[in-house]
Amino acid sequence: MTDFKKINNLTGWGVFLVSLVAYILTIEETASFWDSGEFIAIAYKLEVSHPPGAPLFMLIGRLFSFLSFGDVTQVAYWINMSSAVASAMTILFLYWSIVMLGRKLIDAKYGEENDLQKLLLMGAGVVGSLAFTFTDSFWFSAVEGEVYALSSFFTAVVFWAILKWELVEEESRANKWLVFIAYMLGLSTGIHLLGLVTLPALGLIYYFKKYENATLKGGILAVLASLVLIVVINSFIIPGLPTLAGAFEITFVNTFGLPFGSGALFLTIMVIVAIVLGLRYTAKKDFVNANTLILSMAFILIGYACYAVILIRSRADPPIDQNNPEDVMTFISYLKREQYGSRPLLKGQYFNAPQAGTRRGAPVYYKADGSYKIKDYKTIIDYDPEYTTFLPRMWSANPGHPQTYMAKTGLRPGEKPSFMQNLGFMFSHQIGHMYLRYFMFNFAGRESDIQNADWIGPFESSEGVPKTILENKGRNQYFMIPLILGLIGFFFQFNKDPKRFAATLMFFILTGLALVVYLNSPPIEPRERDYIYVGSYYVFAFWIGFSVLAIGKTLLSRKAAKSMVIGSIAIGMLAPIILAKENWDDHDRSGRYLSVDSARNFLASCAPNAILFTGGDNDTFPLWYIQEVEGFRTDVRVVVMSYYETDWYIDQTATKMNDSEGFPYSLTIDNYREGTNDALYINEMQQFAGQAADLDDYLDIVKRDVDGFKLTMQSGDRIMSVPTEILKLEVDTSAVLESGIIPDNLKPYVTPTMFFGFKKDQNGELQSRVLTKGQMMLLDLIAHNNWERPIYFNYTSVSSLNFNIDPYLVQEGMAYRLLPIMNPNGVGRDMVNTDLMYENITEKMRFRGLDDPKANLNEDYRGFIQNHRSMFTALSDALIAEGDTLRAKEMLDMGMEKMPVEASPYDVSSIGFVQGYFDIGETDKATQIAVDMANQFDAEVTYLQSKLRYDREYSLKTRGLRYLEALLRGNGKTEEAEKIRLMLDAQNVRLEADYRNF
Repeated sequence: MTDFKKINNLTGWGVFLVSLVAYILTIEETASFWDSGEFIAIAYKLEVSHPPGAPLFMLIGRLFSFLSFGDVTQVAYWINMSSAVASAMTILFLYWSIVMLGRKLIDAKYGEENDLQKLLLMGAGVVGSLAFTFTDSFWFSAVEGEVYALSSFFTAVVFWAILKWELVEEESRANKWLVFIAYMLGLSTGIHLLGLVTLPALGLIYYFKKYENATLKGGILAVLASLVLIVVINSFIIPGLPTLAGAFEITFVNTFGLPFGSGALFLTIMVIVAIVLGLRYTAKKDFVNANTLILSMAFILIGYACYAVILIRSRADPPIDQNNPEDVMTFISYLKREQYGSRPLLKGQYFNAPQAGTRRGAPVYYKADGSYKIKDYKTIIDYDPEYTTFLPRMWSANPGHPQTYMAKTGLRPGEKPSFMQNLGFMFSHQIGHMYLRYFMFNFAGRESDIQNADWIGPFESSEGVPKTILENKGRNQYFMIPLILGLIGFFFQFNKDPKRFAATLMFFILTGLALVVYLNSPPIEPRERDYIYVGSYYVFAFWIGFSVLAIGKTLLSRKAAKSMVIGSIAIGMLAPIILAKENWDDHDRSGRYLSVDSARNFLASCAPNAILFTGGDNDTFPLWYIQEVEGFRTDVRVVVMSYYETDWYIDQTATKMNDSEGFPYSLTIDNYREGTNDALYINEMQQFAGQAADLDDYLDIVKRDVDGFKLTMQSGDRIMSVPTEILKLEVDTSAVLESGIIPDNLKPYVTPTMFFGFKKDQNGELQSRVLTKGQMMLLDLIAHNNWERPIYFNYTSVSSLNFNIDPYLVQEGMAYRLLPIMNPNGVGRDMVNTDLMYENITEKMRFRGLDDPKANLNEDYRGFIQNHRSMFTALSDALIAEGDTLRAKEMLDMGMEKMPVEASPYDVSSIGFVQGYFDIGETDKATQIAVDMANQFDAEVTYLQSKLRYDREYSLKTRGLRYLEALLRGNGKTEEAEKIRLMLDAQNVRLEADYRNF
């Protein structure tokens, strides 16, 4: 083993191949849920993703998409492959980094290692890198087309590069590595900003090399200098330069009358000139460090220049063009993520802070008539100083968040949180629940893939754990072996090499706990956020590797040294082996397609040239993917309700995209530009008391901006109001019937007038006194579409509306169609176009992989399975009501066959199958399903009670048991109903005991 450099490199590439093969075998074959569908679509057609964009990811993904060789169904696979390759490369650089850091721990000089040291170093590298290969969070990102895999790659390269720099003695050669690091950091901004948090660790390594007599004060100053550098890059270079360009732009265009873009061009020239002059001056004066710093900043800017792709592609107006950042001013807003708002960091308000007033902030510009005009001003909200604090952690007033804060801290409504309660929330929820729990997921064990599931320890008993949890593929038991080995390596490095330990510890803290504080997460998240902290898991893998060195060095003093070294490597290999074994099934994404099939099923539910309103990410991104990449149903315009509140998105809906024409609006840009009609307040006028106002007339009032319908706010602004709690739309019923859009079975219910009443709560009070801009535009579309284009909604988008359209919705598959038909029941969404829905389900929809118990149908997929089960039972119920029990049974059987309980456990939507089978006379089958379902629900509720988790799942399953009891009792199954009653009684006893103990 004489040529260590060669064999070390080969071993590193061997680890790379092992990880790459593992990722290829488990890779997602299509677009997964969440952002993956969006990123694959924007990469394939070079479109514009959500702020702040990922231009380098987009370009790399586009290159990988060429490997599909024109087969659009393979595009997602190959873009996912870019993540697999990047992740395997991350493992390669992790291996080399562990070996480089490990030398100091066993006193091995570079190039002078003995055979046992070489074996130990390579063993440590293999153990640490393979352990990270199979960790839960990193593996999750490694097999899907998302930014986190490439971000990890750049982070690994940057850290490896500073270790290479440390080995180089000649300053000129060493400085090349610093410039390389700068370029990598610049490029990484085009993917994700995670790489920047490596700078303090790099700063410490730089300081320890440059100053042999290092002190604590010097180390602290090095960290502070690195933090300043992060601020410079993150706050000045990335958004700051475009902001400065915006200031020049306004001056040059509005004051000097120069063309658009002249201010940005001037700043670009200034920056280039400054860099050139700075480099010449520092070279002439032989200021080596200053020259290197300027050159590094130049290379950061060169890497950052990939963001030009966003501007270029936005100007081409692609179908996905989020925020439309096609000029300097909109580009600034895009980079700053202004559409998402901001979170208080060091000082700010509590969640229940009363507003003390508002102030006018910076202007918001738009281009018009050769200059920039002000369309609105940003609003700055001032809060009661008594309700503001240093380091606010309980700050979000979003729906549901205040109640969660109060539940977690015991606060009463209106009670001001104390600073200790504020810190308590930070430690218990943000650090404990949202970081340490994730950390333990990766190195100790995981209860299940259900959101908010806990980690599990080595002695976790399976007694009392329901079958659905025990068989959950996300249940992983590592017996804390990776954690214990990592702690051994942690203390070993601390004792043997405190300087580099300080650097790795800083890296660990900044990508973990410091990130928790910076992100200041709200109390409710739509999904687990463990992927954010993968950098800290990366560092912990170093310490897992170092455990081999710790154990090996301890055993080297004994006889048979080589055997002891091999033994220490074997002990270390327990970590990657158990991680791979436990995590394989819940990271194997082969054989599942529901993310794309559900998108296809939504679109297949729509008539030609339809408009489909959707809600959140999983409702939308798979639809974008299947339209933009696979070209399926590009005649359907997908409209995201949350985006519909913005002027740029309304503009896009008014223009042709793919095969979909623009929408017909009566309102113009002057009526919906940002700052205009953002919110219309419902304020019933006396002349409309108890009456409905004509929708067309009201829209005309909004269009003409009639001052008599405006309210004066405290700020002095005049805001358009809605003068009534009900708007009505007159319908030409004869024209509607002649158009053929009404199914025969629903023609008797055609209505000449549609009433859109604003939703009220149980007390008869309005749920919201606001009609938002997007909902105003929706009403405009409904009023002026003349029933020429079919309008559909999914469940999420309907629920988000402040006015009620339920009585006019007809289900035709996975989507509800708006038609001028009044539900004979007067309420609900239970009207069904049975013949069309039957045809859509049996002939147009796909359900691939849902019947495979081996498929990894995690919680995201089970949620959409629930939607599909509800679709089958809704059609069955409607067919039963029509007396068509034959097709009703076919739908029930098909639903049970396509989505069997063996592949996806029963959920509350499955109760519909029990009801359906009872209704068609399949009493024995209905009873057996009900009993099995009740046993499952009871076991799950009992388990949740034992964990004191009274969450939404607990509530749903408890209500499900009550419904099953009533269903069985109502169908004469008294004995079975009594058993469920006993289950509920036992749960109530446990619940009362929990409350007493609490």
